[in-house]
Amino acid sequence: MPKKTLPRIVAVTADKKPLTLLIRWDRGNESRVDVSGLVETFRVYKPLRHSPELFGRVRVGEHGTDVVWSDEIDMAADTLWRLAQEQAGITMSPDAFKHWRERRAYTLDAAARALGLSRRMVAYYEQGTKPIPRVVALATKALDSATID
Repeated sequence: MPKKTLPRIVAVTADKKPLTLLIRWDRGNESRVDVSGLVETFRVYKPLRHSPELFGRVRVGEHGTDVVWSDEIDMAADTLWRLAQEQAGITMSPDAFKHWRERRAYTLDAAARALGLSRRMVAYYEQGTKPIPRVVALATKALDSATID
């Protein structure tokens, strides 16, 4: 099995939108990544919550494996890559989500119950209004592979 290599960060800047980064990857693509969920959730990022100036000092860490604001505050490249994919809806396309639901013969309500989501969120995912989180994409795969007793 080939070794999986994670992308590295070549350049990073703070976007005009608060708590959002513009990242250029070693594979040549660029991503706009909203990190507000992480910053608002974890205590280590508290200084970034209230200081746009500090957030703006973001830089690429050693070897491109993270982004750094200070010696105490950093964010891993693999986390940022996953967020970028999730926010771009790449984990599962809206069409693939709809085909999954139809293949399972689920109504919107049945799909919502199976995934532990609201009917509205299932509709958002199917319409492409909201990106499909990785955990939801994985749940659809798990439901497909589950055997019914």
